[in-house]
Amino acid sequence: MSNRTWLHAMNPSLKFILVLVSMLTLAWFFNPWTPFLFFIGVILLQLLFSRVNWKIWCLFMIPIGFTAIGYLWTTVLFAADTSGEIIFVWRGLEVTNVQWNTALSLAFRVFAFSSMSMMFAFTTDPVKFVMSLMQQLRLSPKLAYGVMVGYQFLPVVKDELVQIRHAHRLRGIGEEKHMWQRLLGIRRLLIPLLAGAVRRAERTAFAMEARGFTGERRSTYYEPICIVGRDWLLTAIIMVLLLGSCVAGVLLSY
Repeated sequence: MSNRTWLHAMNPSLKFILVLVSMLTLAWFFNPWTPFLFFIGVILLQLLFSRVNWKIWCLFMIPIGFTAIGYLWTTVLFAADTSGEIIFVWRGLEVTNVQWNTALSLAFRVFAFSSMSMMFAFTTDPVKFVMSLMQQLRLSPKLAYGVMVGYQFLPVVKDELVQIRHAHRLRGIGEEKHMWQRLLGIRRLLIPLLAGAVRRAERTAFAMEARGFTGERRSTYYEPICIVGRDWLLTAIIMVLLLGSCVAGVLLSY
């Protein structure tokens, strides 16, 4: 297996735990270097061990970039702690090094959290993630299969919504010009949509029971999701990246 597919083949539950641990750890550091170094490290990790579509990745980063700039700007403007040495003055606003470091820390934290979340989203199969939650983290089969069936229904519900809208237009309904009229008209879409979803859920439940689904945990699975040596190697790399970013960030901030 090519190393460019390692993150895609990594155990989803282990990857999910690593994302949570990374976010909780970074939340305790308020220097700008730690989230910045971790963000660069996650990008390098994806370059080496994944086949991420970087055009889509950059498109997703545009709103995240605006959010980070918003955090930076509002923290500089409304910082509670204005102590420290003044490093620059902009239109009468004196910005101290403490204000600036806190603002940069929050902005880079947005990038670090987002990059880790996007790495998980772009390299994880949702079905394998649910199966892994059931097999490794002992999630209840009723909840796991319910989530999986709901996820599979999303495209169907979207198609049904389009059909209902087309049917309304054929009858001359749904031509409201004002926004408040459109908002009030949403109930005409929701009621048939919910009725169809309930009927479909009932048919699915009967089909699952007819195939022997009881909701009890099984000892064997059609597609077992395992943790292999490659997963532990990636776990070690990510933990080294996290700890290295924390230590280097603390040292560079002094």
